[in-house]
Amino acid sequence: MASKGKEGARQRPMSSNGKSPKKVANGKSLHGETGNENGGFLYNFFNYTLSPLLLMAIMPNFVMLIWYTAVHCDGSYVLMIQRLIENGPVAGMAKVWSLVNIGTPLSLYVIGGFALFTLILQVIVPGPRAEGPITPKGHIPVYKDNGFSCYVISIVAFAALTYYLKQHGMSTTVVYDHFGDILATLNVGSFIFCIFLYLKGRIAPSSVEHGSSGNPIFDYYWGTELYPRILGVDIKVFTNCRFGLTVWALLVVTFAVKSYEMYGFVDSIWVSTVLQMAYLTKFFWWESGYMRTIDIMVDRAGFYICWGCLVYVPSFYTAVSLFLVNHPVRLGTILSLVILGAGLCSITINYIADWQKQIVRSTDGNCLIWGKKPEVIRAKYELENGETKQSLLLVSGWWGVARHFHYVPELALTFFWTVPALFTHIMPFSYFIFLSILLTHRTFRDDQKCSKKYTTYWKEYCSKVPYKMVPGIF
Repeated sequence: MASKGKEGARQRPMSSNGKSPKKVANGKSLHGETGNENGGFLYNFFNYTLSPLLLMAIMPNFVMLIWYTAVHCDGSYVLMIQRLIENGPVAGMAKVWSLVNIGTPLSLYVIGGFALFTLILQVIVPGPRAEGPITPKGHIPVYKDNGFSCYVISIVAFAALTYYLKQHGMSTTVVYDHFGDILATLNVGSFIFCIFLYLKGRIAPSSVEHGSSGNPIFDYYWGTELYPRILGVDIKVFTNCRFGLTVWALLVVTFAVKSYEMYGFVDSIWVSTVLQMAYLTKFFWWESGYMRTIDIMVDRAGFYICWGCLVYVPSFYTAVSLFLVNHPVRLGTILSLVILGAGLCSITINYIADWQKQIVRSTDGNCLIWGKKPEVIRAKYELENGETKQSLLLVSGWWGVARHFHYVPELALTFFWTVPALFTHIMPFSYFIFLSILLTHRTFRDDQKCSKKYTTYWKEYCSKVPYKMVPGIF
């Protein structure tokens, strides 16, 4: 999800820690760790040239197909595929692109205006100092924890703009009406922005956490900097949080307003909207914790994460709301309340799980979890410079149920904000299916990363908490 998920159907490098195995001049990988030297030419060509090229060619077309399916194919993947087959894949995609206009004044005003607005908020809104985890090279990224304030200001500003435009016979739902143009423009603009990030990382990196694989295609795709900043502005905070996830929230509200303009109050889209907004509100409240996730700690600022947050999140994560605009479903009061309650319960469990880990680490274990003093493993690990650090591995609470149990309520929540669309089409369940695969795969990546970092301490943790996600099953 936001979280954790804005990963899309995009490929990560294939080494055990999720980082590029390519070497630079000093004999280390561009992430400072020895890579896989035994892959051979074909292995490296497939994983670090061909696959990135294919994904960079396919994914921009895929997000346009999501829009095309929802707006022009009645939300039916079957109909969309039939049309592509009838016209041929290339001609079919050309037809899809012919339905949109890149760089229209409206799309430029919407994208540029919001980007400038949210950038100003990121800079001027005050917030306490927050630190990310120390990197293997000893770098500690510092952030201004103003995400929740920026989020609230953005929502209030959107509400005020909606009211103002309504008084003058206009509507913010013009974004829905021209969403194809906006998405296409955002696609092209994000490609250009990633070129800038590639060049910046090669010419003027912001920290020691940078490097090149020697393969410009892979460097563009994966990125050359881990924590790029421009005039003090953290780029990944901007792309991931201030733009990507904030736009997700604004779009689901916009689509709900569009549904209201077309049909009056429809409970299904509002149930879905409330649950998505509740999740995103929780995310921004907890944003400083997000700075300690794989998205920030591992993923470099390249096409993979930046295009994903700028384009893939607004287009794919909002798919259920986009679908519901043209498919009004009347759930009824009882079913609406059941779904809403189940979704809010899932958010609560997910939040408590995150809180348990944070409170244990902030108090050095001197707290109560489920009424008891928590059991922890004091895991030591070593930085590249030989310095030894310590981290607490929590064995109590939800973290004693399964090593990644917090993914379960996250998946449940996604299901509950999707199920108001019922089961007439697969399209609204696209994100739920994607996230299920993503988070299942991420449990393996998380385990690999932690095993390498904590070694024997992680083995001890796994012996105490043997299941990855679902106790007794997986």
